[in-house]
Amino acid sequence: MSMQQTLRALADPTRREILNLLKRGRMAAGDIANYFSITGAAISRHLSILREADLIYDQREGKFIYYELNASVLEEILLWLTDLKGGNEYAEKK
Repeated sequence: MSMQQTLRALADPTRREILNLLKRGRMAAGDIANYFSITGAAISRHLSILREADLIYDQREGKFIYYELNASVLEEILLWLTDLKGGNEYAEKK
């Protein structure tokens, strides 16, 4: 996946909140939807964008789809941001 697609997915506050929910562990789509006051279709679209950006995994179990955070993509972004700001200079200045 491209970094641009990943950053675009992260730009939306609803998608960032979905990622925050998933850092606790995997969740069913319906359980994720319960945290928001938007339609199930809108949540489905947000989940699709996050999946296309490889920020989450999905797994079907019977009639439920469970979503899980893909931390490896987030780690790549953090490494890039750390490199962009010049390594550990920020930590050394504190």
